[in-house]
Amino acid sequence: MDISVYRPGEFSAADRAAWTALQAKAPQHGSPELANPFLSPEFALAIGRCRRGVRIAAVREGGEPVAYFPFQRSAAGVGRAVGLGVSDAQGVVHGPGFTWDAQELLRACGLSVWEFDHLVAGQRPFEAAASGTFPSPVMDVDQGYDAYLARLRAQAPKFTRTTLAKERKLGRDAGEVTYVHDERDPAALHTLMGWKSAQYRRTGRSDRFAHEWITRLVQQLFHTRSEQFAGILSVLYAGGRPVAAHFGLRTERVLACWFPAYDPAYSKYSPGLVLHLRMAEAAAAEGIAYLDLGRGQKEYKDSLKTRELHVSEGWVTRRHPVALGHRARRAPVRALRNAVVSRPELFEPADRLLKQMGKIRSK
Repeated sequence: MDISVYRPGEFSAADRAAWTALQAKAPQHGSPELANPFLSPEFALAIGRCRRGVRIAAVREGGEPVAYFPFQRSAAGVGRAVGLGVSDAQGVVHGPGFTWDAQELLRACGLSVWEFDHLVAGQRPFEAAASGTFPSPVMDVDQGYDAYLARLRAQAPKFTRTTLAKERKLGRDAGEVTYVHDERDPAALHTLMGWKSAQYRRTGRSDRFAHEWITRLVQQLFHTRSEQFAGILSVLYAGGRPVAAHFGLRTERVLACWFPAYDPAYSKYSPGLVLHLRMAEAAAAEGIAYLDLGRGQKEYKDSLKTRELHVSEGWVTRRHPVALGHRARRAPVRALRNAVVSRPELFEPADRLLKQMGKIRSK
């Protein structure tokens, strides 16, 4: 293998096109998870404009590009998945039959360790280093929206019936319900980020939009558009007023759900659920195969999903003191968080405590 490492500004248009082509062909070769927009060159390059240390390794065989590996690297050689903390899909984007040696790749990239938390399936050289694997629910719409809705009615009849009834009631009480799948008004994006920040604070979570680089990243991706990739802002209106919104990323076949939120004044109508059904309908009409709801145990995801993908977290390490030190610091934190999230008897009281703290901070 010939491995070259580039800074974002050095990455050529030819390599970008080759990377996109590998993604587009991946579903045909049995690797549909590689079509995720978080694995697109547009996402890696956008992170590179907002964060330091972004690098892209291009792997060639016989002079032809066969794989791309985006990552972030510190001066000490500590590596992280590009966009770790906001990325819902990570790994090497590659062609059919390609495999690699994890140690050789890390060495070529100048890394002593590479940390990931959403490694997609099929990354065998990295999967051996995974410390845990977690479900990532999806909504399959490749057979059309009617087929998806019929499946939803069969597996969750009460949920489906109630959600559709709430949409009708919302229309009666608040005015005509309309939906814009690809809203281009920046004011609507600002509204969504305001709702999401308030939700984070209300539930005691860390406000992602308090980090300037995340706000800048979302704004950049909102203005990124091509046939192969785009930032998509979807908004549900009632009586001309926005009541729920979502910002995500799409490739030709996958819509990655990212930042959903709604106006709490309309919570009794479950506008977020109504929004997701409208998103599924519009995505199906555009030829999207599935909506990836992302890793995380949420009741609404369980209600909407048709199946689950799986993503992993862990560390690929070389024999190096920096790698040992990094893992020693990070492993206990991840283990504690996963233990709490996976056990209802621990998660429920912790969740209540976070919400109480959120209420105190918001006063």
